[in-house]
Amino acid sequence: MKILVQSTGLDIVPGIIAELRKHQPGWEYFAWPSDEPCDYVVGWKPPAELFAKQPKLKAVINYGAGVDAILAMGAVPPHLPIVRLEDAGMARQMAEYAIYGVIHHQRHLQIYLEQQRAKHWQQHEDRGNVRQPTVGVLGLGEMGGAVARKLATFGYPVRGWSRSRHQVEGMTTFAGMAELPAFLAGCDVLVSMLPLTELTRGLINAVTLAQLPRGAFLVNAGRGGHLVDADVVAALDSGQLGGALLDVFHEEPLPQDHPYWSHPKVIVTPHIAATTPIKDACAQIVDKIAAMERGEFVSGIVDPKIGY
Repeated sequence: MKILVQSTGLDIVPGIIAELRKHQPGWEYFAWPSDEPCDYVVGWKPPAELFAKQPKLKAVINYGAGVDAILAMGAVPPHLPIVRLEDAGMARQMAEYAIYGVIHHQRHLQIYLEQQRAKHWQQHEDRGNVRQPTVGVLGLGEMGGAVARKLATFGYPVRGWSRSRHQVEGMTTFAGMAELPAFLAGCDVLVSMLPLTELTRGLINAVTLAQLPRGAFLVNAGRGGHLVDADVVAALDSGQLGGALLDVFHEEPLPQDHPYWSHPKVIVTPHIAATTPIKDACAQIVDKIAAMERGEFVSGIVDPKIGY
């Protein structure tokens, strides 16, 4: 078995190869660029050149859960299945990020940050009776569902919305565009965990933001394309949104002149809500490849028509 490993950005290829070898030392591993004919490619945004030089590939293993980037490139030949990672240690990180956003809103920490800069001491809440906000999670897939369940274990009332119907024990769920307004109307905090598809692109806009309770808080750990940025800024300025914790953006790095950087109600983080833990990811990759070689069912195969 020959595995080609490719990545863009950070030079993580040697580390991935070393970890894959720990899980399956009997396979051969090659770093892109390589002309060695391989059976599978493990990669992040592999270029068209790679596929032109690797005609014998059986599948592409996407090194991550989100597949919008690889689908947008259009480089993967139609006959090759794309397999995404499922959780692989990222759901726990996403849940931590979402919980921080909820607590930031619940405990009015933005006010205290502003007071700190002004060296002003003032309490604004009954610390023994802080109301728990209702948290709405957009997207109830592998990671969104895990985030919703983790929030519920902290005692928060949680509701969820997804494209198709999901039943999650202990919470109210909504499905489809017809039920989106009813879902949004009950969300004090809105957490976006959606994949980026044609349905979800621009989903958080002036219309949907207006359906939230006034002063709601937005957490976006899904994709920047979910937001219409100008509408988000307008909602923040008007008070319809009380604040936002944003990790993903249309353009990354976020341009220096983008209003999110300086907006007093926005916290910007540089796409760090969840990173791919190499040990868990490589264990899952080896298991998926081994199952495909045995002719068994493999979960996580992407349907390009729906975008995940």
